[in-house]
Amino acid sequence: MNNADTIAKAITNSLNIIEQDREREIISRRFGLNGHKETLEQIGEMLTITRERVRQLEKAILIRLRIAAEEGKIAELAPAEKIIIRNLTEMGRIARISDLAQKILGREATAVEKANFSFLAEISPALTIVSENDKYHNAIGIADYGTEKEIRGKIDEIVSLVKANKKPISLDDLDSQLNYEHPSHIEAVARISKLLSTLNNQWGLAKWPTVNPKNIRDKIYVVLEEHKEPMHFSAIAKAISSSDFKRKDVTVQAIHNELIKDSRFVLIGRGIYALDSWGYKKGTVSDIITRILKDAGDEGLSRKEIVKRVLKERKVKETTVLLNLQNKNLFTRVGKDYYKIAE
Repeated sequence: MNNADTIAKAITNSLNIIEQDREREIISRRFGLNGHKETLEQIGEMLTITRERVRQLEKAILIRLRIAAEEGKIAELAPAEKIIIRNLTEMGRIARISDLAQKILGREATAVEKANFSFLAEISPALTIVSENDKYHNAIGIADYGTEKEIRGKIDEIVSLVKANKKPISLDDLDSQLNYEHPSHIEAVARISKLLSTLNNQWGLAKWPTVNPKNIRDKIYVVLEEHKEPMHFSAIAKAISSSDFKRKDVTVQAIHNELIKDSRFVLIGRGIYALDSWGYKKGTVSDIITRILKDAGDEGLSRKEIVKRVLKERKVKETTVLLNLQNKNLFTRVGKDYYKIAE
């Protein structure tokens, strides 16, 4: 019997423990075991009972199933638990249900298959279920690893550390501040949080574009930040296409257009862009020369020094700088090779 068959058999045998058809219907619909998860209100309307009565029945049924599971009265549950626990151990003791199901089944799981895992974790004494809400993904953990409340506490602790760091942080740095057996266990817990995201082995808040870029401009920023030096727009496009970004099908023209629009990116050469956070400022070569001469004061600067300083800020040829210096409306030559701003 393969893994999928073992899981399916455990589900069937668990439902067979429930004697009344109405109660089996409630559990199947609440967990989505037939394909569609329903609310208490929806089930109540279908059965012509109140929402509260559905909640009471669900709670009572699950208690009976948990007792039956603890007493070993559900056939195939133990083999199913063994499969789940073995895979969870390899994944860091806890995992999103979608990731766990995919690993066990060897393919992306259907909605019903994910519901099956959720249901088994709910009744199994060997497993802990983490319910989904705005902060947490639906997940399953090994019961010895903690209760749902304890696991959520671990997640919240990691989120707090990331917030306090105020910028993306590596697993190794998180590990130095936490008491886990291995960084992989930290990663497993962090992946349950909807408030966190990761990119290039760095963890940060999901709202930070450096770890969760949502548009082309953010992706450009991440590429430049990682490259740590100016890049041509075509090279940026290539880097995005070969990245781990979720959506990376972009054209070179689209990249160029976004570079022009965003003030974070500074054109420093023909098609070459840098980040303003690196100290680069927008402007033409003439603008750069003007600023350099203003900073120099009344004494002016030698042609050699002007060229040297401009080339630190712009990827242009020396002759380009010299040609701009010939603009007599902007610059005045004083002495053999000294220049000042024209008055």
